[in-house]
Amino acid sequence: MHQMLEGIEAVIFDLDGSLVDSMWMWHAIDIEYLGRFGLIPPADLQAQIEGMSFHETATYFKEHFPIPDPLEKIKDDWNRMAWDKYENEVPLKPGIPDFLDGCRERGIRLGIATSNSRELVENIAGAHGLRNYFSCIMTGCDVGRGKPAPDIYLAVAERLRTQPGRCLVFEDIIPGIQAGKNAGMRVCAVEDEYSVPQREAKKKLADYYINNFYGLFSQ
Repeated sequence: MHQMLEGIEAVIFDLDGSLVDSMWMWHAIDIEYLGRFGLIPPADLQAQIEGMSFHETATYFKEHFPIPDPLEKIKDDWNRMAWDKYENEVPLKPGIPDFLDGCRERGIRLGIATSNSRELVENIAGAHGLRNYFSCIMTGCDVGRGKPAPDIYLAVAERLRTQPGRCLVFEDIIPGIQAGKNAGMRVCAVEDEYSVPQREAKKKLADYYINNFYGLFSQ
């Protein structure tokens, strides 16, 4: 068993880029969505919204771009655009099914802490048969502040009845890694094509780093 799992009672996943391979998709949606209004996403858009909750991101778009639609319509449109891609184009990260089975066999509790919308997470969980594994799914909209604040990770740990020090977090972006560390948890950074330029920074910040989820219980 990998040393990062020693003494761990709960594993908490970020969703996009950590549990499912979907970070590329959000960038594609930003381009497509803003294109409807004749707008081109600025180069620093992803850096500005990284870690924000779904609602915070919609608010950011409303404040920074001339979009006439109300917040609820913006979020509905994103949900619709994303759902099609999640269902047809987004796979689980390599090795996830075996790893989840390994956790379940060992009685390790599982949770999801995501900046995504509740509707999308529930849909993804259903599409990939994840509901049976995760006893807690929380979104950034369920808590006060988005990542890098620790709020969402602390809330999931509480729901899983586990001390933060006995939780292991899987994250793929820097604000998420910081959120897990700020919550007093062990954090494993996950390789993701979207954040390759930040690979060294991720390795420095996190306690561990993996390329995929294969063999973590057999090491």
